Amino acid sequence: MLIAAKPFAAHDSLPGERPVARSEVATGPSAMKKFASAAVFSAMLAGSAVALGAGGDSKGRVSVYVTAKDTQQRLARADDLFMTSNVPLTEKEEYIFVDPSKKFQTVLGIGGALTDAAAETFYKLPENKRAEVLTAYFDPRDGIGYTLARTHINSCDFSSESYDYVQSGDKTLSSFNIGHDLKYRIPFTKAAIARAGGQLTVFASPWSPPGWMKDNTNMLNGGSLRPDCYDCWARYYVKFIQAYEKEGIPIWGLTVQNEPMAIQKWESCNYTAEQERDFVKMHLGPALKAAGLRKKKVIIWDHNRSFMYIRAATVLEDPDAAKFVWGVGYHWYVGDNFENVARVKEAFPATHLLFTEGCHGPFDPARLNDWQWGELYAKSMIHDFNNGAEGWTDWNVLLDQQGGPNHVQNYCFAPIHADTRTGELTYMNSYDYIGHFSKFIRPGARRIISSSTTDKLLATAFQNPDGKIATVVLNLTDEAQPFNLSIPGGLARTSSPARSIMTLVAGGK
Repeated sequence: MLIAAKPFAAHDSLPGERPVARSEVATGPSAMKKFASAAVFSAMLAGSAVALGAGGDSKGRVSVYVTAKDTQQRLARADDLFMTSNVPLTEKEEYIFVDPSKKFQTVLGIGGALTDAAAETFYKLPENKRAEVLTAYFDPRDGIGYTLARTHINSCDFSSESYDYVQSGDKTLSSFNIGHDLKYRIPFTKAAIARAGGQLTVFASPWSPPGWMKDNTNMLNGGSLRPDCYDCWARYYVKFIQAYEKEGIPIWGLTVQNEPMAIQKWESCNYTAEQERDFVKMHLGPALKAAGLRKKKVIIWDHNRSFMYIRAATVLEDPDAAKFVWGVGYHWYVGDNFENVARVKEAFPATHLLFTEGCHGPFDPARLNDWQWGELYAKSMIHDFNNGAEGWTDWNVLLDQQGGPNHVQNYCFAPIHADTRTGELTYMNSYDYIGHFSKFIRPGARRIISSSTTDKLLATAFQNPDGKIATVVLNLTDEAQPFNLSIPGGLARTSSPARSIMTLVAGGK
C-alpha cells in the first residue's frame, strides 16, 4: 500500500485551531484523500500539558509537530505544551536542555536538487499536480519551505541523455549555449524560485567537463581534465553563471566537481586533492574574479564525509587557494563518519560546511513506505548540523514511477514520486522528516545548544531570526520516551512516540 499525501495545509499551523494531520492512505490510483485528526498524539500530551498549565507560573507556550510510525501523524500539529519554572531536576527523568545564549553557525538553507530528471518529470504532470509539487516543497506556509537548491552544469546521471553546452574543441567557448536547459530545467527552477517568494539560494555543480576536455575523451567513466583545458573549463563556469543569471536564475555559488574521487559509469571527472587545489588557485578563482564574480561562493570536495578532512586540508592549508574557497561540501554515501565533519570545523573554524547531496537507492517500489528512509535523513541532519553544517541539500526533489529518468539506469528514491501515466503523487516519509527541519529552521537561524540526557533521543536546536526556538527531537527506538524540554526560565514535560520525529517551537516575537 502506498502512502500518498497532500502538502502541509495552511490551517495546520494556525494558532488556536484544532490540530490536524496531513495523511492520506491511498489504496489505488483513484483513492479518496482525507485529513485525520491528531487526537491520538494530542491525548498522549494532554495530561502533562494540562497539569503544567494548571500549576500556574506558566512561562510560555510550545507548539508541537509530530510524525510517527504506525499512526496517521505526518507533520501533525499536536496540543501545545506550557512551560513552567522552578521545577527541580531529577536523574529519574530525561531532559533535552536548550540554551540560546550559546550560538554557533548561521543557517544558509535546507532543500534539494533541481535536476533534469526532476524537471522532466514535473512537466509530464497535469497542471494541478505541478502546482501541488511547487507548494509542497517551496511554500513556507502551506509546504515545507525549501530555501536551498542545487543544479548541475552539463548533464548528470539524472538526465535523459549526456550533453554539454559547446561545440567539440571550442576552447574560446564562443559556441556556448544553454538551449538544452531552456526546455525543462530552467522553467522548473524559475517556478520554484517564484513559489519560494524569491527566497531560494541556488548553487551549481558539474559532473563532467565536455568529453573533448578530458584525457579519456568521454564525459562518462571518470577520466581527468586535460592540463591544456584547465583555463577554458574555468571560463566555462563563468559562462554558465552568466547564462543562467541572464535567464533570471541567480547562482549563489558552485562546487568545483561532483564526487572527484569516483569513477562512475555516468558523468564523472577525477581530481587529486592537489589538482583541485591548483585548479581553484590558478584557474577557477582567477576566472571568477576577472569576470566580476568574485563574490560567488566556491565549494571544494563535494564528496563523502570519509575523506573530507584530508581533502579539505590540502586545499585550505594553501592560502593562495583558500582565499577563493567559501567552504567544504560533502555527501553521505560511504559510512556515516559524522565526526569528520567536526574535524574539518575544528581544524578550519573559518570555513563553511554544506551537505550537498544524499539519497537512498536503488529504487524499489515495494519499499517506498519503509519507515527507515525518513529516519536516516533526520539522523544525518541532526549530526551534520550539530557538527557545524550551515545547510543541507537532498538529491532529486521529484522522480517518476521508476526512480528516474536516468540515462544509465541508476534509479533511486526521492521524497516525492510521480506516476507520469496517471498523475498520482506519492509522498515518502522522507518528505515529512526533512520538513521537520526545513519548515521550522529558516535561513538566518543560529544553531544553539541542545543537550540530551538520554541516548534514546537525538536533538538539535536553532533560534530563528524572529526569536522562535525550534528544537527537533528524533526517537529511533521502538518505545515512547518521556522527556522534559528545558529552556532557561522554563520546562515542559512531554513524550516522544516510538519511531518518531518532533519539532517543538517556543518563544518568538
